[in-house]
Amino acid sequence: MRPTSGRRNTAAAVRFEPAVPHQPTAAAPRDAVVVPEVPTESPTAATSDPTYVSRETPTREEDDPPLAMEAMRAVQILNPSGEVTMPRPDRTRVMCVANQKGGVGKTTTTVNLAVALALHGNRVLVVDLDPQGNASTGLNVPHHTGVPDVYDCLINSVPLSEVAQAVEGIPNLWCVPATIDLAGAEIELVSVVARESRLDRAITAYPGQFDYVFIDCPPSLGLLTVNALVAAQEVLIPIQCEYYALEGLNQLINNINLVRQHLNPKLDVSTILLTMYDRRTRLADAVEQDVRNHFGDKVLQAVIPRNVRVSEAPSYGQSVMTYDPGSRGATSYFEAAQEIAERGVKEPVGRNA
Repeated sequence: MRPTSGRRNTAAAVRFEPAVPHQPTAAAPRDAVVVPEVPTESPTAATSDPTYVSRETPTREEDDPPLAMEAMRAVQILNPSGEVTMPRPDRTRVMCVANQKGGVGKTTTTVNLAVALALHGNRVLVVDLDPQGNASTGLNVPHHTGVPDVYDCLINSVPLSEVAQAVEGIPNLWCVPATIDLAGAEIELVSVVARESRLDRAITAYPGQFDYVFIDCPPSLGLLTVNALVAAQEVLIPIQCEYYALEGLNQLINNINLVRQHLNPKLDVSTILLTMYDRRTRLADAVEQDVRNHFGDKVLQAVIPRNVRVSEAPSYGQSVMTYDPGSRGATSYFEAAQEIAERGVKEPVGRNA
């Protein structure tokens, strides 16, 4: 009986060999296997070519592993030395963060920009003008019932200095909290004299001087937002990169123009910030192009992406700048704050607080 083990091994080899077309010759044995020649790299040719780069040669990006790059970004954002690395404006910049559409990132933008500027040598005050008090939560400032808040300043004329609280862990940052009492302020302000300028007088009478005052507005165009527009010189509009965010923008611009004509001629829409940018969708790109074509240089080059760290931070009573300083969200807000600071030096605006 003929042994067939050799032929079986040969057949198995043919079965798993890559299919390479070839023409059998008459001289070749019938069971021979044709193995394709694999070209080998000549070390002489590789070394003679100046553009040749071995796959084992680490590139410049691979020299720094991702964790090391994230740690470098974290140190840059936290600025443990406390040096003034962002330029300070000559005068106080009062910025109103407004958009009557909810969920576009007004509070998140206010908190993170304020923390970023404060960490880099600027004196910053955050005025929480939203009855929900989310900015107070994000800065871990008590805002339960009975805490002196911005309502007392607007209705009872309490000085702002008696209401402002220092933010724990962040030097040069103060916050005027908002409690649920602020929900009825719009009704009570109807009969108050000079109701539109109550917040403006409170900020002007503050004994200290800040580099930035950020006013976090509620998602409406009522008396609270009007107070913020009268008190501010600049308006920062966060725009979510979706179609609905563009629908109500015309109404907001019309209200800003009315306030400028009748109550505050110095008011100007100085900054547009694109938030919740999802680079996987074409819609985000389309919205970004429309906003940049319409507003031009007022749109910041920094764009805030969708980042889960930004959403997680408030649950720990922190901003994303301190919660995860190496994340994409923290880096984006840091770049936006730096751009705002540099613009303020090039074009000084505002007045002394």
